Amino acid sequence: MNTAIVGINWGDEGKGRMVDLLSENFDVVVRYQGGNNAGHTVINEKGKFVLNLLPSGILRDGVVNVMGPGMVIDIKHFSEEVQRLADKGVSVTPENLKVSDRAVICMPYHVQQDIMEEDRLADKKAGSTRRGIGPVYADKYFRKAFKTGDLLYSADLYGKVRDICEWKNIQIAGYGKTIDVDETYYWLMKYGDIIKPFVCDTGELFLKAQKEGKKVLFEAQLGALRDIDLGIYPYTSSSSTIAAYAPIGAGAPFLKIDKTVGIVKAYSSAVGGGPFVCEMSGKAAEALREAGGEYGAATGRPRRVGPLDIPATEYGVRVQGADEIVVTKLDILSYMDKIPVCVAYERNGEIYKTFPYPDLLDGCKPVIEYKKGWKCDISAAKTLDDLPKEARSYLRYIQKTVGAKITYVSVGAERDSYIKVSGRM
Repeated sequence: MNTAIVGINWGDEGKGRMVDLLSENFDVVVRYQGGNNAGHTVINEKGKFVLNLLPSGILRDGVVNVMGPGMVIDIKHFSEEVQRLADKGVSVTPENLKVSDRAVICMPYHVQQDIMEEDRLADKKAGSTRRGIGPVYADKYFRKAFKTGDLLYSADLYGKVRDICEWKNIQIAGYGKTIDVDETYYWLMKYGDIIKPFVCDTGELFLKAQKEGKKVLFEAQLGALRDIDLGIYPYTSSSSTIAAYAPIGAGAPFLKIDKTVGIVKAYSSAVGGGPFVCEMSGKAAEALREAGGEYGAATGRPRRVGPLDIPATEYGVRVQGADEIVVTKLDILSYMDKIPVCVAYERNGEIYKTFPYPDLLDGCKPVIEYKKGWKCDISAAKTLDDLPKEARSYLRYIQKTVGAKITYVSVGAERDSYIKVSGRM
């Protein structure tokens, strides 16, 4: 059964730890979009890992991992991430990692462009991770990008570098910067030599997997509200984070997704700019941020935090087409006497119970209700019966209001700190 694991909210929901957990039951794990602009934190018997580019299945022995053509790959970061894993005893080889020859390369000038534009925007900045993601996706659709296959097949790669740098220098002239052709070509050669052994036609791999009845797990980056088409535009990523895009971004549009698993954090968090109606402030925000360790895995930036946002979560479940959901970090709420939930938005006297058009989010205020807390440590729970009744009640409320069945609940960061839900909640 081919399955997509996707984020329901703004990202940082805990997708990586669930991919790490569930990958035991799959033959192939594929990242189908995004770059090194987000991080998946995984804790298992091998240690603690922060993965920015590589699929989270890389930590599972016997699983083939794929970086699909929907991704944008900083090949310098790729080499560093592979080395960090090797330093911790995790082997990354062309046998367990395949990179699509159609994936786009994120170049140093993309990072430079990203930084310059965020600096130019000043207090109006979008909250970019400054890793070049927007500029490289723009170049992809402008048909001015390098693909990893160029490292293998281009008859005149230097000539292509020269032509693209000439065009790119026209773009950034207003910033007073220039891009050197020889430096760019040297960078491409240096790090290209490291990634080349991993580059192949991954479409052939998926075709063979389909014929052999192997199971594929599609891993998304970020969440539904950061999707370029359906998210809080322009405060989104530059790629499609939606499950329906997964087979295309994986380079295997002939594959069918049999099940979509949406990941929902027990409260809300977000990195970057844009509307975040349920956002907490002051001491309440500091307490939740510290309890949950809410700092960006890719950037280290403090995350904005707030209560569970029902309108945003119901919307995310809908656009992801989630068949079921996983609730993560339930244990973090154990310190609260009463648990706030954002049940609706209010704007100029009008109540929104469903997620509105992004421009309408400005000026919205959260409508908050409170659920009774459980005030005890639940990190050792292995079944629903091990949870206090207040925690079970909170889960039933989530399931009912967002319209999707809960199948897993995480009560800790470690691989085995979860509850598998079967039967009635």
